[in-house]
Amino acid sequence: MPDFQRSLPYGSLALIAVIIGAGAAAFAYTAGWFSPQRLTPNKMVAAFAPPGGPDLGHRRNHAKGICFTGTFDSNGAGVELSKAAVFAKGQYPVLGRFNLATASAHADDATVRVRGLGIQFSTPDGQVWRSAMIDAPFFTVSTPKAFYGLLLASRSKDPDAMKTFIAANPEFANFVAWAKSAPWTGSYAEEPYNSLDSFVMTNRDGVEHVVRWSLVPEAKVVPISEDELKKRGPNFLEQEITQRVAAAPQHWTLVVTVADAGDPTADPAKAWPADRRKVEVGTLTVQKIEAERNGPCRDINFDPTVLPTGITTSDDPFPAARSSVYAKSYDLRTAEAKDYPRTAPGAKP
Repeated sequence: MPDFQRSLPYGSLALIAVIIGAGAAAFAYTAGWFSPQRLTPNKMVAAFAPPGGPDLGHRRNHAKGICFTGTFDSNGAGVELSKAAVFAKGQYPVLGRFNLATASAHADDATVRVRGLGIQFSTPDGQVWRSAMIDAPFFTVSTPKAFYGLLLASRSKDPDAMKTFIAANPEFANFVAWAKSAPWTGSYAEEPYNSLDSFVMTNRDGVEHVVRWSLVPEAKVVPISEDELKKRGPNFLEQEITQRVAAAPQHWTLVVTVADAGDPTADPAKAWPADRRKVEVGTLTVQKIEAERNGPCRDINFDPTVLPTGITTSDDPFPAARSSVYAKSYDLRTAEAKDYPRTAPGAKP
């Protein structure tokens, strides 16, 4: 791992390290948006690769993670917004993955600023809903084109590359401010997770609402100092969540935020006003943690365009872009399964 990544949480929190840690998801372009000669999912995937090359068999971003299973208890309030079966009152199985926004499956936990959660809800009618969320309240930049530029600038040897990028994309300053000021915690259980992208929910009467959603933790947030982070081992987040869930299930409230007319639905770098209507639709309960190598989340592609009837994409261009690069990453890592083999029962990984 490059030295600048090792020092990410400390000191001045270098912009380049923030960028790499802020790859909330592998955002890319779909083939038709721009000239194929200029940009393709292959190029985006390549832009995430660390200097030594990708960790074969792993996701190309958010490469380090751990699986969970549990339930979603819908309280029925969501039927006002969507006809999706998952919002009917009842309990539904979920599986998911806590993860870090890094291209290295072996990164030190203390060096990665952004933490994520991928989740899949399943309902008896055979439909699934997948979502990939992060703990930041907004994304780094406003467009897929800008995000690709961010990755290129972070890898450039030109000393002025980042200055040039920031001048052209001033919204990035908001993310940097969050990265410097938001508290670090010692647990995945203490983090909120946000969709950032907007989607359209349609109820049984055909009424549409543009929404974003968040998972709000029940666990109390306990900020930890930089010195404490330095003392923790490279895998402390996985160890801590395993121990915490073994002691007691962990809970998050799923909150859907409804946009007002004029809100920036196509720009995940812009937060909506705090007074927007919020609907608590149910509770996520994480009941079991399993190592990714043999876990149920290993082969799940948390494509945010996998949506049930009653939820569709909006004018936000990122979900479709993410879908294209997720697919490429999935194809690559599954073809490399021999480089990240499952272990036989009872065998040490």
